[in-house]
Amino acid sequence: MPLTDDEIREKYLERAIRELNSLTRDLQSCDLCPRGNVMPVLGSGHPQADVMLLKYAPVPSEIEEGVAFYGRAGGALMKAFKRLSIDPLSVYGTLCAKCPLADPSLADFGCLSRVLEEIAIVQPKIVVVMGADALETLNDLEVPLASPLEPRLGEVQRLTPSIEALYVPNIDDSLDEQGAKREFWDAFRKLGDWYAAQPPY
Repeated sequence: MPLTDDEIREKYLERAIRELNSLTRDLQSCDLCPRGNVMPVLGSGHPQADVMLLKYAPVPSEIEEGVAFYGRAGGALMKAFKRLSIDPLSVYGTLCAKCPLADPSLADFGCLSRVLEEIAIVQPKIVVVMGADALETLNDLEVPLASPLEPRLGEVQRLTPSIEALYVPNIDDSLDEQGAKREFWDAFRKLGDWYAAQPPY
């Protein structure tokens, strides 16, 4: 008897969960970066999210909890999602440099390239790239079939034939100063327009 659409979706979700769990184990046992005994900061959110948030490196609250976008940035984003009518359950957030290093530029390129695995597993429809370091890293990773992204704030660009991208300022640099908040919001609210235009299936 053929599977129903719901059963097929459930199988894909189960596979994505298994693959993310496997990636988590690989990251926790990785010794490419000089992080000592501190655990890497893992991605979080829906394993098959439409929206992937990508920033470069963790801040102390994320290092403490071991979860990307934990703390002030996560709180600010939840408010933004509500304001833009974006379902937070359709979002997955991760970092380029997952290891908590004093200098994120010391992150091994092999570790940075784990983002490629996350993109392949989650298969988002759009990647929100936060800040110049994340943009440079994503371009350097040579995502299969990707076009280089330009540093054009608030503009939806084509990353691959099936994935779009939106470049915004780094949210961690946009939480305290009013002008920086406004610049982030002006760019990020384009995600609301993009989300509203998606078909309801």
